[in-house]
Amino acid sequence: MRTPTETGPGVEAGYVGEPDLRHHGDAEVRGADGLTDLAVNVRADTPPAWLKRHIAASLDGLAAYPDGRAARAAVARRHGVTPDRVLLTSGAAEAFVLLARALKVRQPVVVHPQFTEPEAALRDAGHAVGRVLLREEDGFRLSGATVPEDADLVVIGNPTNPTSVLHPAASIAELARPGRVLVVDEAFMDAVPGEREALAGRTDVPGLVVLRSLTKTWGLAGLRIGYVLSDPETIDALSRAQPLWPVSSPALAAAEACVTPAALEEASVAAVRVARDRAHLLAGLRELAPFGVRAVEPAEGPFILLRAPEAAALRERLRDRGFALRRGDTFPGLGAEWLRVAVRDRGTSDRLLGAVRGLLGG
Repeated sequence: MRTPTETGPGVEAGYVGEPDLRHHGDAEVRGADGLTDLAVNVRADTPPAWLKRHIAASLDGLAAYPDGRAARAAVARRHGVTPDRVLLTSGAAEAFVLLARALKVRQPVVVHPQFTEPEAALRDAGHAVGRVLLREEDGFRLSGATVPEDADLVVIGNPTNPTSVLHPAASIAELARPGRVLVVDEAFMDAVPGEREALAGRTDVPGLVVLRSLTKTWGLAGLRIGYVLSDPETIDALSRAQPLWPVSSPALAAAEACVTPAALEEASVAAVRVARDRAHLLAGLRELAPFGVRAVEPAEGPFILLRAPEAAALRERLRDRGFALRRGDTFPGLGAEWLRVAVRDRGTSDRLLGAVRGLLGG
């Protein structure tokens, strides 16, 4: 067991194996047929038909080695930066590994609760990781949180998985310091209408590294495609840690297609629809307050974090009724009373709410 980082008051040190940082939502549905998947945050009914056709057309070129220049340039145009500020990766998960292995940091800190893969990657690379725990009484927001001044790498999600909190971009930018790498995981930012509070494309924040994923909105989790935005020096350091041809030709084709103006407009429409569906689900959860159910609000991502009495048992009973929810106790800062629910269409939400009401009220 590695010795935890001593990072000062208000910061919890991380220990290997507690909690299970490698547990992800796909484990809730793997090998189970017929479950309504509310555990994985990939948008339902994706990838769209046009994107599947585009990816299929790329298969004719599989005999050639992947050439990422066109996709890299397309991503750069999408964010208004130069291509030397873009690195294409095999999903955001690869980016976390590259950051952990390629950057020379001594005092990494992860702001929790959030996606656990960044901390897991840092630990695997031999780092002792400090944790800044956001509090339920603060709505899991940055207000009141203290990041140690000597932290030379800080990781935060926005909007944050699993809390669905959207932090103000200005509040995150205030975490930047000379000599500090500030990693912002924006994997779900394209699910926020208008992408307000996004830092992607900003070049005025020192040490900023923004991660984006195309797997959530476009249903490409099995294809693995994401990218990093940062200064050219950091991009170069990360690229040298990659193997040759790290992103496949079909994934490159998908990346280029998903950042076109037409695709961005489609994603924007989808984000508005998700926001409406989320509001409907939240309204239904509020009606369950007499049964002890409470959702974290305001929620801005395509998922909701909720607290429920005997949540572990409730999750199993809901599974028996055909619904898979994500357990919350594998996220540092949360416990067994927490569950994460993906936002789906209103009909699906109504069926879930009815099942919960029947279990808690019956």
